[in-house]
Amino acid sequence: MTTATVPSPTSTAPTPHQVWKRARGLLIALLILVIAGVTFAAVRSGTNHGHLDPRSADPRGSRAAVELLKARGISVTVATTLDEATTAAGPDTTLLVTGPNLLNPAQQRRLHEATSASTGRTVLIAPGPAAASRLSPGVRTEPHRPVGPLPPSCAFPAARSAGTADMGGVRYSARDSTATACYPSDGSPSLLILKHRGDGDTVLLGSPDFLHNERLDQQGNASLALQLLGSRPHLVWYLPSLADPSATSDDGSPDNNNDTNSDGNDNGGEASGEESDFLDLIPSGWLWGTLQLTFAAVLAAIWRGRRLGPLVVERLPVSIRASESAEGRAGLYRKANARERAAESLRAAARTRIARLIGVTAREAHTSDVVLPAVSARTTTTGDDLSTLLFGPAPADDAALVLLAEHLDALEREVRTS
Repeated sequence: MTTATVPSPTSTAPTPHQVWKRARGLLIALLILVIAGVTFAAVRSGTNHGHLDPRSADPRGSRAAVELLKARGISVTVATTLDEATTAAGPDTTLLVTGPNLLNPAQQRRLHEATSASTGRTVLIAPGPAAASRLSPGVRTEPHRPVGPLPPSCAFPAARSAGTADMGGVRYSARDSTATACYPSDGSPSLLILKHRGDGDTVLLGSPDFLHNERLDQQGNASLALQLLGSRPHLVWYLPSLADPSATSDDGSPDNNNDTNSDGNDNGGEASGEESDFLDLIPSGWLWGTLQLTFAAVLAAIWRGRRLGPLVVERLPVSIRASESAEGRAGLYRKANARERAAESLRAAARTRIARLIGVTAREAHTSDVVLPAVSARTTTTGDDLSTLLFGPAPADDAALVLLAEHLDALEREVRTS
């Protein structure tokens, strides 16, 4: 007694070696990107600074303005903590706050107390609604407008001397009638000067662009920067930072959710009063990079998905007998009631086999003018009956279809034996 062996099923799951061959290219590319990013960051970390940094020679740094101020005898000190900034505030000092929106409410109130008590000058770069209300009470912000050349349109000597400058951005208005408003955009000024007791004042600037290295030599930007920041013999350039110990004290974290501009800079701010969403906090370069990667991925998908050649016949894992295939196909025809299609299939196959026996080419096997005379010469079937048998209409029912198959077999046997 023998037992039949059951063949084991063929697994279509990829092997670990196949998975590695398919994924190694992507993994190598990701590794190269990571190494390049780390190397690039390491090379640039020691030489680059942030926007408006007086030590930075980058296009958006402010080293050029600082060098011009030093050439005029102005001493420049960089402060990175609130303690350094408030300690340095005095009557002979200009305090420039590059990122007032990074300060938390407690830091802003403390800075306001220190600057309002002195008779020096305080310059605030693009404070948003929350920062402006605490650092300069009574000031209301207006919606942000694009930065571009604007005329001063005011009597402030520094602005009139500088003339047209790259201003705009956040706009301000004050209830104080003694405030000086310059560089209006759509009716609201982007430079506002509030007088304090004595000679002290606070200057609100809607945009820092005129202080950038790349724009300092345009319009009257250099003149405006020198006059605003060089009115006192000492300049304290305050760069607020989240690493400042005072940022974690008192009441809360920096309120920069409403005051961060769409460029991701910590020195700007949307003045519309609406909360910024996640995309507003992403630098524009990352957004463009993501868009380019998405476009490249779509192109790669199209490239890999398109058919590069004809279909490849795949060898079946099992062999099927011709009779089973014929029965299966006939069952499909019967289920679909496709007698016409079944009859045409039977006739076409018969004509092809008969054509080889009578010396007719395969191309002419389905042409009645060629096939019928050649077949009639080898059989006793008349012309009309032969034409109906090989090229006639579809059978009316299943019985007629079976009869057609029998007649075709008989005709083929007669041609073969003639």
